[in-house]
Amino acid sequence: MNNRHARLSRGRSLRMLMITSTIGCLLLTGQHYAAAEPAAPSELQEQIDEVIPAPPIPPAAAPPHADMSPELAALWRAVQSSPTGDSLFDTWPEGLGDSRPGAILEQRDVTATAGEVIGAPVGRAQLLKYRSTSANGEPSYGTATLVTPPTAWTGPGTRPVLVDARPINSLGKRCTPGYVLAHGLLSGGNVSGSSATDAFPPTAATALSRGYAVLIPDHEGPWMAYAEPNVAGQVILDGIRAVRSLPGAEFADSRVAVGGYSGGGIASYATAMLLDDYAPDLTDVVVGVSTGGLVTDNRDIADRFNGNFASGVLLVVVLAMAREHPEILGHLNNLAQWAATSPIKNACGEVAGPMGVVGIPIDVAANIANPLDSETAEEIFARTDLSDHKSGAPLYIYHAAHDLWIPIEGARELYRQQCALGVPSVFRSEPGEHVTGLGTGFPGSFAWLDARLRGEPAPDECG
Repeated sequence: MNNRHARLSRGRSLRMLMITSTIGCLLLTGQHYAAAEPAAPSELQEQIDEVIPAPPIPPAAAPPHADMSPELAALWRAVQSSPTGDSLFDTWPEGLGDSRPGAILEQRDVTATAGEVIGAPVGRAQLLKYRSTSANGEPSYGTATLVTPPTAWTGPGTRPVLVDARPINSLGKRCTPGYVLAHGLLSGGNVSGSSATDAFPPTAATALSRGYAVLIPDHEGPWMAYAEPNVAGQVILDGIRAVRSLPGAEFADSRVAVGGYSGGGIASYATAMLLDDYAPDLTDVVVGVSTGGLVTDNRDIADRFNGNFASGVLLVVVLAMAREHPEILGHLNNLAQWAATSPIKNACGEVAGPMGVVGIPIDVAANIANPLDSETAEEIFARTDLSDHKSGAPLYIYHAAHDLWIPIEGARELYRQQCALGVPSVFRSEPGEHVTGLGTGFPGSFAWLDARLRGEPAPDECG
């Protein structure tokens, strides 16, 4: 019996050594696994599940979707961000289907804490919770913070509103700008990753100094679905609806412009592309959208990020996407389930970059070979592809000329496509790479947004 246990122990050790060695080689080369059958797990993937047991996951109280198995529902619950302890962010309102998109469900004055964060004089800051829509078209909710300056608006009409879509890029609810604005800089939120301080670039502070109101949306939605464009665009559009419906009609006739970069660029881009279909009532309200550092082809970027210095971002995005598209969870192996239910699920944006240093390919986390080429992946790529849409507002598109993460060609193609569709558009190639492009592109982007909010017609450089 002891000999049998010794043989079993040696066998497990040998398998673990083989797995470790193979993963080590893959981390160095950054290559996909080879698989004879696209849907079948490779030998290495089978060995990972043999060596690593599934994590203990408590049963879900109720599946969020009728077609989810109890096992999948339990995993889906387990990978959600932990509650913040603030019911406005945590509580799922009852009867959402009975309210219209944009209807205000709850609001709170957060002037005292927001004033410490913004870096400019603040007259009032209101945290809004309102009805929105999930990626699958089901009733959902969004949160956003409306900040107004202390001075009266002296320009024509009602006070304009600039939507500042920050690059949240996070998995945890405490990482959102809204949570930090409501609870202060020391609240444990994503101060660096989401640029909640708004110190760089000073979008909100600059807009407030010009007398504009600023709407700062938590555009990842209640499930923190980073990079899900449908969620982001709908949360922003419903946030604009909520602001326009505030008592007193202070913003009922206000011009609105939207700007964002990188993760925020996904949100601003989606706002423009979904405007006419999702919120036709806002077509004449949103006067311009600026988007920078934008991912336009998710399939291409997933392949580029896989197994290299950007692999951490890809792994975070996959987990975030699974919160709105639970079918992804059915393809996580035991190793990935341990990671997805660990404190990583509450990580803020500064974690994703360092995770990519080791170059972990996504295949290490999957139970099928070539997961980026799977039927599920193709379905998600199709659902999140907005390239066949026409922008409902004039566009300002900018991109760093030497962006190693996201090649500039995608932004150029977006410009060509929207020009061909008749959208007044401007394109700018900015000095630097992805991170510095945020700074070098800010002056031009803000100047363009400022002109739209002042009522100047959008320039068209397509010709």
